Amino acid sequence: MVGLDPALRGRVMAAWLELEEVRVAPATAEQATAFAGLECELLSLCGGRTPAEIEGLQAARRLYHAAGVDPTRTRPSSEALLRRVLKGQGLPSVNNAVDAGNELSLRTLLPLGLYDAGWIQGEVELRLGRPGESYPGIRKEEVHLEGRLGLFDASGPFGSPTSDSPRTAVTEATRRLLLVLFAPGDLPVARLEGALELGAELFGQWCGARPSRSGRLA
Repeated sequence: MVGLDPALRGRVMAAWLELEEVRVAPATAEQATAFAGLECELLSLCGGRTPAEIEGLQAARRLYHAAGVDPTRTRPSSEALLRRVLKGQGLPSVNNAVDAGNELSLRTLLPLGLYDAGWIQGEVELRLGRPGESYPGIRKEEVHLEGRLGLFDASGPFGSPTSDSPRTAVTEATRRLLLVLFAPGDLPVARLEGALELGAELFGQWCGARPSRSGRLA
């Protein structure tokens, strides 16, 4: 379902998972409590440290450098989430699926994209954007992809390791999910595969989702 531009091989890796029978709804009190516990854990482990001092964040930064992007100017989504937590701002609950994706990103410190697979048209390719390629961000201005990593289907771009688009946003009408984890080419495969397994576990636990297909791009 997802392919990698040959020009990125050796520099970029990704893993993807398709989930079916998803039940998207407001997060339960149990999920909210688990997420609050994770935030407290991260504050204890990482509080008072700069992003450069947090070893787990370096993989996402290496991914951006490998794609020719400065991660201090365009932040990986995993780093942006952690920064909010460490500032004590917390993360608002969106729904059980989006919250599960945020939990996965914070536990692995890898950037990821979560998409309503029902709105994806045809095959998906992970590649660098070309001149003029962009999409509206979710609660953000236009996301410009020229020279940056992005996910593209037959209808154009819809996601990246930084921000996703409204076209494939997850809502309570979503029944199938596509989860994509982004990583640098030098990341140990075991770490990426472990993150994908954790994703299947979290989405099963919080959304009743069933994994159907998966793959790794390298």
